[in-house]
Amino acid sequence: MPLILYGMTIADEIVAEIFVQDKPLPGVVSKAIKQKLGMSMGDFSEKSGIPASTLYKILAGERDPNLRTFRRILSTIREIEADTAGKKHKFIGIIGTRGVLDEIEQRTITVGRETMDIKEYAVTGIEEAIIGSMQAERDGASALVCAPIVSSTVEKVVTIPVATIRPKTSVTKAIEFVAKKIS
Repeated sequence: MPLILYGMTIADEIVAEIFVQDKPLPGVVSKAIKQKLGMSMGDFSEKSGIPASTLYKILAGERDPNLRTFRRILSTIREIEADTAGKKHKFIGIIGTRGVLDEIEQRTITVGRETMDIKEYAVTGIEEAIIGSMQAERDGASALVCAPIVSSTVEKVVTIPVATIRPKTSVTKAIEFVAKKIS
């Protein structure tokens, strides 16, 4: 059963997940950087001073970090959290599978004079999508975008606006693809 700890910093959650719950470091740190902080590995590498190649090897599970590198990862995450706590920037949470999220190229959207970040919440099922939406709201999301299968439920559990993905072109392409395969 997962341990859910409210009020902890992201860095504290990483330590708890790795050392208390015995979760693998690469997945925990990768999720923290990409989803919780909404950063690319390149940006995190630049901010932390850890070479991108080292960071990629650690997050791919090809290399264990030494204590100095692990401390630098945690201190950078704490620094980023402190910076963002002082300036609450609006962001839109996107709830979706990794495959869907990997297709999103933009990380910000500008409406009028206001620029908002786009933060990903990768999920693999309906329950995770609901939990992810609640986490996004707790993280400070101004709105959510999610799949039709969960949007009506998500709207009932969060207080922020929810938009539903309408994948008309991808559905049409998928139908054409399978039609060609079976003909």
